[in-house]
Amino acid sequence: MGRQATQGRRAEAEEADLGGQLRSAVGRLYRRFRSERPAGSLGDGALAVLTYLHKHGPQTLTELSEHDRVSPASMSQTVNRLTSAGYAVRSRDPGDGRKVLFSATAAGDELAGAARAQRNAWLDKQLRALSAEDRAVIARAAALLSSIADASPLRV
Repeated sequence: MGRQATQGRRAEAEEADLGGQLRSAVGRLYRRFRSERPAGSLGDGALAVLTYLHKHGPQTLTELSEHDRVSPASMSQTVNRLTSAGYAVRSRDPGDGRKVLFSATAAGDELAGAARAQRNAWLDKQLRALSAEDRAVIARAAALLSSIADASPLRV
């Protein structure tokens, strides 16, 4: 019984260590990836929202807040920065005039596209430097990480 308990604790410790290693690696990669953007561009949060508008079209404040998992007040500050800088505009929802939609302007689309291109170029360069075997491992890991990211939130 003692040996099984020791093996169980060791497995739990290795699992916890894997979680820590994964959090660290994902966090570092995310920060590194975000640092690849045009000089003098928006902050990370605003650029992420602008990129989302660029890719998905007009969105309400609630939709943007839910996507980024931030409060509507926080998202309001972000979209105010984007509209003040001329990267986004407000308009009435044609289907429901009570709602306001935010969409990227031509300048916003240009900035979001440039940031995305720069980030993709950096990542593609890093991936090309790896062996085919390592790229296959990363492809499998990417699929697994996507399924983890799509999992339902843990409710405590």
